[in-house]
Amino acid sequence: MSLSADALTALLSAWLWPFFRIAALVSAAPVFGGAYVPPRVRLALAAALALVVAPLVAAPAVDPLSAAGGLLVAEQVLVGLLLGLGLRLALVVFDLAGQVIAQTMGLGFASMVDPASGTQVPVVSQLYLILATLVIVSIDGHLLMLRLVAESFQALPVGASTPVPLASWDLVRGAAWVFAAGAVMALPAVTAMLVVNLAFGVMTRAAPQLNVFAVGFPITLLTGLVVILLTLQGSLADVGAVLDHALGLSATLLGESP
Repeated sequence: MSLSADALTALLSAWLWPFFRIAALVSAAPVFGGAYVPPRVRLALAAALALVVAPLVAAPAVDPLSAAGGLLVAEQVLVGLLLGLGLRLALVVFDLAGQVIAQTMGLGFASMVDPASGTQVPVVSQLYLILATLVIVSIDGHLLMLRLVAESFQALPVGASTPVPLASWDLVRGAAWVFAAGAVMALPAVTAMLVVNLAFGVMTRAAPQLNVFAVGFPITLLTGLVVILLTLQGSLADVGAVLDHALGLSATLLGESP
């Protein structure tokens, strides 16, 4: 059995375009795109998924080494990154909520390296991020992400125009939703810390000789831990709703109805 150069180019193109879109999503999406996942594992996963999806993709007959092929590669990478960033907003909500809670309870200085992003985050944010990631995996959220990228080839076929301006505006609205959802999630802790600070303010006025810093910090820290313990179950129960919103946002980026 012999294959001509055109046949080999067609076979390579049929696998290459899905690979770039899937690889870009895998590198940016939560669970898959964490720094704890080795790059070789991400590449192997993207290649395996591209082999599965390739027979269902209507790939255009474009030479990958031509200028048109380079533009098509850039387009697929852009689509995958947009989808991955839309999905990553699901974890940014919990990161933001943890940072707000840590600042109000006095743990803003206690930071550690986040294994998912490689940046310094407060320990409270790290707790929320780890638990939210485990919940996403437990409810098969990672499979929903893979299903989204597979269905994206029908909603936005390879070679179709990429709705970059509309997608950028949708991401801006998604960022506004992240701040709103994170603030609502952190609201119980912020309210409790406000009450504690008001109580210490009254005590300082009544007894000026009281060392409010020596007494207030342990009480504020203990109150914050109690509030986290009481609200953690409710916060984790919202993981499904947050993930659904992120999936809906990613579907909107493709021009679908959420």
